Amino acid sequence: MEEYDVTLVGAGLAGLHCARLLGRKGLRVLLADRKPALDQVHTTGIFVRRTLEDFDIPEDCLGPAIRHVDLYSPAHRVLHLESEHEEFRIGRMAQLYDRYLNQCLEGGVKWIPSATYLDATELNDKSVVRFRLGSATKSIATRFLIGGDGASSRVARDLQLDRNSEWIVGVEDVYEEVSFDGTPRLLCFVNPRLAPGYIAWIASDGEQAHVGVAGYPNQFEPLAALEEFQTRASKIFDVRYARRVERRGGRIPVGGILETIVNKRGLLIGDAAGAVSPLTAGGLDPCMRLSTLAAGVTAMYLETGDPAILSQYSGERFRSKFTSRIWARKVASKVNSVVLTELACAALRLPLFKALAKKVFFGRGSFPDVLMKPHPSAS
Repeated sequence: MEEYDVTLVGAGLAGLHCARLLGRKGLRVLLADRKPALDQVHTTGIFVRRTLEDFDIPEDCLGPAIRHVDLYSPAHRVLHLESEHEEFRIGRMAQLYDRYLNQCLEGGVKWIPSATYLDATELNDKSVVRFRLGSATKSIATRFLIGGDGASSRVARDLQLDRNSEWIVGVEDVYEEVSFDGTPRLLCFVNPRLAPGYIAWIASDGEQAHVGVAGYPNQFEPLAALEEFQTRASKIFDVRYARRVERRGGRIPVGGILETIVNKRGLLIGDAAGAVSPLTAGGLDPCMRLSTLAAGVTAMYLETGDPAILSQYSGERFRSKFTSRIWARKVASKVNSVVLTELACAALRLPLFKALAKKVFFGRGSFPDVLMKPHPSAS
């Protein structure tokens, strides 16, 4: 049976980033994903300024910068917001995944595509992990197991860690050859009928346009809502003559970072850990920061064997930072009146509330900075 120091299940942004950091530390790392290739992307891929400043996102994997946000009410009354900084960039995610995968391979990470995770069982001080590869089953042994396998994580189940219980569902179309005369911008549409509990959006950087809706699954039908949204928004942004290159969709956890996301056998990253901001365009920043911390904690734990190190990765440590956002999410989930939503949008045009809106979209308070504490044995 093959043995590894770390096995990561799920090659999304979280899994790829964590795997490449662990590979650079000289650990024996296995990265597995059920997809045969990484060109099947499920995330919108909007990077905020703080992420772009702090992480090495390759320039050619990013679209032009976005400084403008337009917030539309149900009646399409618009609030224009503009930042002095380059706030957002739309990632070319398939290209970025391929780049990160190549960096993983250069760092010695073993890559297994088309590997469906089955289960993991504890055996002495290791876990035996089973994958289905076509009609065959492959078992490997690993010292540490990391779940980056999405909102409904099976790794979390087998490690007996917390699992997401609240999520919205989203679907979006990606267009190229878009005829759009305006400057690159992010357009957010608040309408509890089209996107109950969340928003509809158009993110256009002049090269690509991402058009999507998301909301609570028991309150709307995503595909029908997307079609209606594209029709209703056609006077603002017409994609009838654009070329649709992709349709994406999936679950988005909105309960915040889960409390118990680590134990002696492994930990969770990305959506599996609930690392998605409940506010606009913050999902990829906590994904990157939490994965960075996960790699550091994992490497130090495997080097020293000291379980006290794992406490640095406690979900309870982060949840207090997100109290206001979690409550904002709960309030938003209860608002289903178009009239009240219209009034709330009107209030945002007042100077005080407009300043608050700018802080939400352009602020740097996504995921808290977390520094690893050195181990006492470190020189």
